[in-house]
Amino acid sequence: MEPHSVFMLMVAGQIESAEFPDFDDIYCKFCFVHGQDWVVTCGIEEGISQVTKKSQDERQLFVWNFPLDITFKSTNPFGWPQIVISVYGPDIFGNDVVRGYGAVHVPLIPGQHHRRIPMFVPESSSFLQKFTSWLIGRHPEFVNPRVVAQGEGRDVTRVRSQGYVNVTFNIITKDMKKLGYNVGSPKQVAGSGWTNS
Repeated sequence: MEPHSVFMLMVAGQIESAEFPDFDDIYCKFCFVHGQDWVVTCGIEEGISQVTKKSQDERQLFVWNFPLDITFKSTNPFGWPQIVISVYGPDIFGNDVVRGYGAVHVPLIPGQHHRRIPMFVPESSSFLQKFTSWLIGRHPEFVNPRVVAQGEGRDVTRVRSQGYVNVTFNIITKDMKKLGYNVGSPKQVAGSGWTNS
């Protein structure tokens, strides 16, 4: 492979906290979704957090501080990575049910970024289905949460907004400028070729 025919994207950070005032005892799962030209060179592509309780102060935050650490390489920016987060918790019958889905693109510009991701849950399409799902304790959810990061079929899915998840990203890129991509005005990290700001 020719030198500088690929660029690198390093993502570190954490899934910090969540805001779901109506619930308690929740945990989250995450996965990265990316295009076909992207390859994970190291790090963790998906994971699951610990269960956390709501804080007792007025903020009522669920705190995970769950670490993220992954490095990608690619030949072009098409299919730029997104993180998909799914939040789960027990219902009144003790079954784990989805409390929210959300997704956000990994930031393009090197540096530290904070994102507040709005979450949503799928809804039953009729009152009868809603009542039946409540009665048997099975709520609508996606078979594969990665569908959240895709546009196909989303226009026919009924959803309801529910909660937020707060994520911090620390982004470092390498060789993007050499391939002709301008991602802001980063400062060079001395002698490394990696950029940060």
